[in-house]
Amino acid sequence: MKLAEALQIRADLQKRVAQMNSRLSNNAVVQEGEKPAEDPNQLLAELDGYLRQLEDLMVRINLTNSQTQTPNGSLTALIARRDCLKMKVSSYHDFLESASCLARRNTHTEIKILSSVPVVDLRKKYDKLSQELRETDTQIQAANWTTDLIE
Repeated sequence: MKLAEALQIRADLQKRVAQMNSRLSNNAVVQEGEKPAEDPNQLLAELDGYLRQLEDLMVRINLTNSQTQTPNGSLTALIARRDCLKMKVSSYHDFLESASCLARRNTHTEIKILSSVPVVDLRKKYDKLSQELRETDTQIQAANWTTDLIE
């Protein structure tokens, strides 16, 4: 199985676990004399099964990521780089939104509001960071589809 396939299965298992939590909550209490729509013990057993599968898969994915080498280092290092780039791009985006939103004056006596940073220069840096993020993500995706998952 390829790493990318394992990642898709992991996402599916995570969704199933979330759904199980909802189903368990919906069947946790009933009125006296009523039965729950689903047997909570059966739901708990099903949840345990999904979590065992998920744990096994996550271990194999993490081992694969740490042992897979790309031209830019281990896949784990590349993922860490991508995650930090996402945070940086998001922070730059939010800051640029604030710095670009200047209040208009109706009269010359109103206080003039100016940006505290050179927006054009920061926008260029933001664009470069966004491009680096896309390229890093592409490298990760390529590795995911060419790497076999560790058994």
